[in-house]
Amino acid sequence: MAASDSTSSGSRWIPLESNPEVLTEWAVNAGLVGSQAHFEDIYGLDLELLGMVTQPAKAVILLFPITDVYEQRRQEEDDRIVAEGQPELDPTIFWMKQTISNACGTMALLHALINSNVTFSPESPIQQFIDICKDKTPLERAKILETTPLFANIHADAASGGQSVVPANLDTDLHFTCFVQAPSVLSTETEAPAEGNGMRLVELDGRRTGPIDRGESNNFLVDVAKVVKEKYIAHTASMQFSLIALSGGPRLD
Repeated sequence: MAASDSTSSGSRWIPLESNPEVLTEWAVNAGLVGSQAHFEDIYGLDLELLGMVTQPAKAVILLFPITDVYEQRRQEEDDRIVAEGQPELDPTIFWMKQTISNACGTMALLHALINSNVTFSPESPIQQFIDICKDKTPLERAKILETTPLFANIHADAASGGQSVVPANLDTDLHFTCFVQAPSVLSTETEAPAEGNGMRLVELDGRRTGPIDRGESNNFLVDVAKVVKEKYIAHTASMQFSLIALSGGPRLD
């Protein structure tokens, strides 16, 4: 399930289940051309298990527990980024604020799909949303999500269609975030060539102050695994973690 997030609106959705079938159904209903990509489980963070993921892996969605330690570290990191900045990120990255409680699953799906160069059906909900959100600020995009009916029913259907029973109490302590790759942005001062393959690992979470640079990325899944271990798993004894990849092509099973 997903976290009950602190938000600025009074809206509250049913938490999504961290289930690749549920996420794939959501994506197809939103307009993903099914032959383009699908979601599948990542069964572990070692190289052998990462190697089982269908390539190319286009995005990774992480479900993790929100703890007091995490919240303190999150606030400290956000404050540091606001005060000190971070490497300049690709300006074409799509990111939006989360203002609807329990909508973090849909937020992660939107961040994963829109930033993964996949094809959507014309006039589909997600393509309409992309078109509407062009040139809008992250908070304006959030307000559009609050007021449009494009995704509320898709989210509700997906949330009710998983293996878990929909809880009577919608307050949870779990949350979804998303990782993608994006091209490095050259310094305007030095114009130095990008190292490696010129890609950066970027975390996209609507509860944060913006997209977060997680460093150079030469091997997407390996780099995600390292961040998850260092930034999330290392700071809690909880086992409530789940990783799901958005992989290219249709499901083969």
